[in-house]
Amino acid sequence: MAAIDSGDDGAGHILEPLCFPEQPEEAPYPGDPDGPDCDGAETLPCLFCSESHPVPQKDNLLKHLLLRHKLVIADVKLIADLPKYLLYWKGRFLEQPVSDFCSEIQTNSTGPVEKRERYFLLCDVLPEDRALREKLQQKRLEEALEQQQREREDRSFHRVCMFCNDEFTGNRCDLLNHMAHQHAFSIGLPDNIVYCKQLLDTLQDKMDNLQCLYCEKTFKDKMTLKDHMRKKAHRRINASNQQYDRFYIINYLELGKTWEEVQSEDDRELLDDKDDDWSDWRACPMSAVCLFCDDRRHTMDHVYAHMKEVHDFDLPRLRTELGLRFYQQVKLVNFIRRQIHQNRCHACHDKFSCRDEVLRHLRERRHAMTLPPRRTWNQPHFHLQRASPVLKASSGSARYGSVGRSAEENPQPVWTEGLARSKTRRRLQMSPTAGDVSDQLAFVSRI
Repeated sequence: MAAIDSGDDGAGHILEPLCFPEQPEEAPYPGDPDGPDCDGAETLPCLFCSESHPVPQKDNLLKHLLLRHKLVIADVKLIADLPKYLLYWKGRFLEQPVSDFCSEIQTNSTGPVEKRERYFLLCDVLPEDRALREKLQQKRLEEALEQQQREREDRSFHRVCMFCNDEFTGNRCDLLNHMAHQHAFSIGLPDNIVYCKQLLDTLQDKMDNLQCLYCEKTFKDKMTLKDHMRKKAHRRINASNQQYDRFYIINYLELGKTWEEVQSEDDRELLDDKDDDWSDWRACPMSAVCLFCDDRRHTMDHVYAHMKEVHDFDLPRLRTELGLRFYQQVKLVNFIRRQIHQNRCHACHDKFSCRDEVLRHLRERRHAMTLPPRRTWNQPHFHLQRASPVLKASSGSARYGSVGRSAEENPQPVWTEGLARSKTRRRLQMSPTAGDVSDQLAFVSRI
C-alpha cells in the first residue's frame, strides 16, 4: 500500500500533457470484434502490484482493487479501452501518489479512529482522467469508421441468406437488402453497420441453436422457430440487447451515451423546437469553395478544374497516385485547409504574413502538389475530432472543416460547423456512402 501514501511531490502537475504507454501501431484494438479473442490476448494489470486478470474477468480485478488497495474506478463500463486505461494510470501512480489524483472517501467517520478506512475514487471529475477517457473513445470511433470503410470497399464478401439459403457475393449491401425486402428482416441500413460479418455470425449462431432473434426463446425445431418469428413479428433483433451495440456506429459517437440516450436527446430537441417557423425558408444552390482561395463553384468538377488551373493542385491525381481511401482524403483536405488558414505552406511549413504570400510561395516553389510525409497529415485529429470552421460562409455555402485543438479557435465538432450544429451527426447516417471526397464535400455543402 505504499503506492497510495499521501505526498506533496508534484501535487500541482495533474494537468501536465497527456501521454500513453508506447504501443505498436499495428496492434489490433482490444475488444474489437475484428481483433484477437480477448480471452488471454490481453490482461488487466493491477495499478499497484503485479497481479493481473484476463479481460473477461474484469470484475475480479475491480474487486481486488477495492479490497486490497481501497481504490474504486467510476463508470468502468464507459471506458472504451480498459487495458490501456489501466496501463496509463499504473504509470502515473508510479510518478505521483494516488491522493494527488483521486477523491478520498472515509468510512465510519464518526466511529473510533482504528475502525475508519480510507477509499480512493478515480473518476472523470479529474480533467486528466476525462481527457484520457475521451481520447480512448475517439480512438475507438476512428478504428470503427476505418473498419466500416474497409467493409464498404470489400468485394470479397460471400454469404448465404439465413432464411432461404440464397448465396450472395460481392458486397454486403446485397444480402442485407435481400433480407429486408424478401424476408421482412432488417438489421438497419448497411452504412450504419460496422463489423457486419461478426453481426451476421452472431445471428446465424442463434438461428442454428433454434433461438428466436428477438425474444431469444429456444424451440424444438427450425419450422417451429420460423412460425414463431412470423406470427409474433419477431423477425427483428432486440434493440435493448446490448450484445448488438458494438455493431452500430451510433454507439461509438459520444462518451457515456448509448444510442437510446442520443436518440431521446434528439427527440426532446424536436419537441422543444415546435415554435420554429420554417415558412420563410428558401433553398440555396449548392456550392463548394476552393482549398486555397475564396473562389466558389457550383460543382466539384469545376472546383477541381479551378484548383488545377490557378493553383497547380490536382486533387484527383493525388488521390490516384497515393491510393487514398475515403477517410484519408478527408484528413488530407482538412490538413491542407488548416495550413492555408494559418498562412503556412503545407509542403515545407514555412510561415507567411498573409495568404497572398503563401499562394505566391506555392507558385514559385511549385509546392502545391508536394506533400509532407504521410504521418504528418494522416493523423486522428485531422479526421473526426474537434474542428474549427475555417471559412465563415453564408447559408448554402460549402464549408470545409479545418481541425484545430486550441480552445481559442472556437472549436466545433467534426468536418463542418453546419454538420455540427445539426443533429445529423448523432443519427445513424454518419457519413455519405460514396468513397470519393467530392461526394463528401457535396454532402457537407447540403447540410
